[in-house]
Amino acid sequence: MGQKNSVGRLSKQDVDFLKMNTHYDESTINEWYKGFISDCPDGKLSPTAFMNIYSKCFPVGNAKEFCDHVFRTFDSDNNGVIDFKEFLLAIDVTSKGTPAQKLQWAFSMYDVDGNGSIDLQEMTKIVKSIYRMMGPNQKLPQEDGMSDSAEQRAEIIFKKMDINADGKVTRQEFVKCCQHDQNLIGLLTPHTAAM
Repeated sequence: MGQKNSVGRLSKQDVDFLKMNTHYDESTINEWYKGFISDCPDGKLSPTAFMNIYSKCFPVGNAKEFCDHVFRTFDSDNNGVIDFKEFLLAIDVTSKGTPAQKLQWAFSMYDVDGNGSIDLQEMTKIVKSIYRMMGPNQKLPQEDGMSDSAEQRAEIIFKKMDINADGKVTRQEFVKCCQHDQNLIGLLTPHTAAM
C-alpha cells in the first residue's frame, strides 16, 4: 500500500527537472505520468511490457529485437527498467527534439555496445532488426545499388558514414552524414518513413 502512494505522485523536484529538460509544462507532465502509472503501477516499465506496447505499431513483423535496442536507449541508467523520467526524456527527444537531438538519440541506439562509435557489426544488427520488425512484405526506401538484403544495406550505409574509412562511425560522422543526406535518414529509420 505504501509503495502505491509513493508512486502516486511526482515529486516537485521531478516535475521541475522534467520542465527544465523537456518541452512539456507541468500539466502535460502530470498527464503523461497518469498514463504511465496506469500502464506501470509500480512506476517501472519492463522490457516485456515495453515490447507489448511497441509491437502494436508493427503487427506484421517481429519487433522484439528492435524493441530491445529502443528499450536499451530509453533505459539511460542501464538498470533494466524504464522509469518515468527516462520515459518522458526519451519521448521528448524523439517527438519534439531538434533534428540534431533526434540524430544524437538514434546514434545511441545504433551504438549497441556504448563505446562511442558504431562498427559494421552493430550497423548490421540494427538494420536486421528493422527488417524483422517491418515484416516480409514491407517496401523499404531504396538507394542506387542497394538490394533488399539487410547485410548489403548495412554495408552501404556504413561505408557512406565512415567518412575517414577507419572501420568505425563516430557520433560526429553519423550526425553529419544524416544532416546532409535525407535519403540516409530514410534508410536508417524506415519505420518512420513507412508510417
